[in-house]
This record gives sequence, C-alpha cells and structure tokens, in this order.
Amino acid sequence: MDTLKIMQTAIRGRWAVAAIFLANGFLTGAWAPQIPVVLTRLDISKFTLGLLILLFGAGAVTAMTWCGHLISRHGSRTVLRWFGLIGSFGLLVVALAPNVPLAAIAMFIFGGSIGGMDVAMNANAVVVERRLSRAIMSSSHGFWSLGGFAGGALGGFAIQSYGHLAHAMVVTALAFAVIAVAVRYLVAEDKPQVTNHHKFALPGNPLVYLVGLMALLTMISEGAVLDWAALYLQQELGTDLAIAGLAYAAFSGVMAVMRFAGDGVRNRFGAVTTLRVSALVAAAGMLVAGLAPSPWLAISAFAFCGFGIANMVPILFSAGGNQEGMSSGTGMSVVTTMGYSGILVAPSAIGFIAEHSSFGPIFVALSGLLVVVFLMAGLAHRAEFAPDPAPAE
Repeated sequence: MDTLKIMQTAIRGRWAVAAIFLANGFLTGAWAPQIPVVLTRLDISKFTLGLLILLFGAGAVTAMTWCGHLISRHGSRTVLRWFGLIGSFGLLVVALAPNVPLAAIAMFIFGGSIGGMDVAMNANAVVVERRLSRAIMSSSHGFWSLGGFAGGALGGFAIQSYGHLAHAMVVTALAFAVIAVAVRYLVAEDKPQVTNHHKFALPGNPLVYLVGLMALLTMISEGAVLDWAALYLQQELGTDLAIAGLAYAAFSGVMAVMRFAGDGVRNRFGAVTTLRVSALVAAAGMLVAGLAPSPWLAISAFAFCGFGIANMVPILFSAGGNQEGMSSGTGMSVVTTMGYSGILVAPSAIGFIAEHSSFGPIFVALSGLLVVVFLMAGLAHRAEFAPDPAPAE
C-alpha cells in the first residue's frame, strides 16, 4: 500500500514538474517576440539591447550560483515554489519598464527568476526520476520546448494585434495559474542534504571542463536564436513582427518533438553517435539560416537547427553528471554553469558585432561552433549508460 501511494505521488510529481518546465519555456518563448519591441519602445541601439540581454544572463547565472545552496538547505520543491511564483511576473516587469535604467533592473530580476527556476526544476526532475526508477529528463525538456513554441508562436501575433503590455499580462496570468496549481503536487526530497559551503574545490578531472565547453558552444547557438532570430528576420529579411516571431517558435517546436523522442533515439544509437549527428544537423541548419535570402527559408532552417540541437544539451548534461571520480552534482554544476555562461556572454557580443555588420554572417559563424562540438563528441562517452532497472515488486 505504501509503495503504491509513493508511486502515485511520484507520478503526480512527474506531471507537476513537467508543467513547471512548460511554464518556464512559455515565459522564455514569450520573451522572444518582445525583444524587437524593447528596441523600438526604448529607442536604443542593438548594442544597448545586447547589454540589457546580458543583464538577463547575469541575473540567471547569479541565481543559479545561489540556487544549489538553497536547494541543499530547503529542498528543490520549496525553492522551485519561490522561484516559480516570482518568475511568472518577470516578463510583465520588463514590459512595464519605461526607460533603460529600470529595464536593466527588470531584466536582471527576470533572468534571475528564470535561472533559479531552471536549476530547481531540473533538480526536482532528478528527484522524480529516483522515485520512478526511470528517466524523465529528456521529455521534461520537451515540455520546456513545447512551452517555448507556444510562447513564440502566439507572441508575435498577440503583440501586433493587442500591444506588448496586453501580451505580457496574458502570459503572466497563464504562467501564474499553471505554476500555482503545479507547485502543490511537486515531490520533495526525503531529506535535503545540508552541505558545508565554506570550502569550494574545483573538480580535478579536466574532461568535465571539455564537456562544459561543448555545452557552452551549444547553448551560445540556442541563445542566439532566442535573442536575435526575430530581429534578423524583421530588419534584414524584411518581414513583419508576426512572421518574425515564428523563427524561434519553429526552432522550439521541432526541438520539443525531438526531445520527446530523445530517450528512444539515444538508447537505439548511443549518446555519442546521437550527439555527432545532432551537431552536424544543427550546424547545417544554422548555416542555411545565415545565408537565407527569404524569411520563410530562414524559419525552415532554424527549425532544422532545432531538430539537431534538441538532444545535444540533455546528452552533455548527462555526460557531466556521470564523470569518473566526482559526484554527479559536482560534474553537473560545472557543465551547467559553463553552458549557461554562453547565454550570459553571447548576446551582448552578437549585438556589438551586429552594429558593425549584420546577423547573417553571425549565424554562419555559429554553425562553425557546432562543427567543433561534432569534432569533440567522443568526449561525451560518459553519457553512455542505461538507467537502473526498477525494483521487481
């Protein structure tokens, strides 16, 4: 009876954390079509916009740094409740900012809430995996991509028809409603492990940093599509805001489908082979997007890129969490921190380059970074493992 009750609680927790992933992706996707609006509404340059997006990344990485400590003391369920409910208001705060200084503060808060939510929801998904004795991480990221697709696809049309503020208010209401219901059913750890944070030692295994570098290169490309694809289609390929918002939506939608299929593909072909093929597909998509003469070809190319990138990050996170000679938490923290640093550094650099060049060559250059991941794919061999079988009872 107790076993049945535990399993039922875990299944509810599995769908609850999936709903949080969905809401986080929806908020992130809804931000993409708001980016061109910020540029015109505040009358700023691409470089200044890049700095504002940099603050989003800074907020995210700052929260991620503290989130591990908070989870160790209070558990992932409690921390996810805090960040989730606060994070649902992040986009609205940005949309309400009337000038650059307040927009800067709003972006830092928005990034921090999304970043903290990200770490806590991934940590909670691991708790659910242990309870269910099966992997749910890839499909959880699939729900995130599904949310990103919905946010990006509907955002451009909503902003064009009803204005950026009405769009932000509806997004906030929907995200808050989903999160408020989901947090009631999240699974808690048996006992949060309070660790000593006075000493910090870097892992000695150099392989984990190379895996982190691959995550960094992959997430630079993913972040570039989120932050700049809509502006690229609008300013350089001459489409309207509604169509421009479809770039990230197509990227995210295809990524969602592939992430739901990711565990099966990886089990069939192996993590390293899947990573190699994925990196080549992503590089080809990014290359065509950068050279595209029309918006619809660019949108199709971004979708193809999403097909490739979909399972690269989950495989690299898995490789980081299974390094020899270190705990899974230590390896995972190195890879995730390095990976998310791509979202911190890339946007402002891309904005600066775009001021003096154009977005097309930038996307072409990003395809080269994905080729580097293809060449390094063998280093992710620690992701080649099978989940422990469920106990027979």
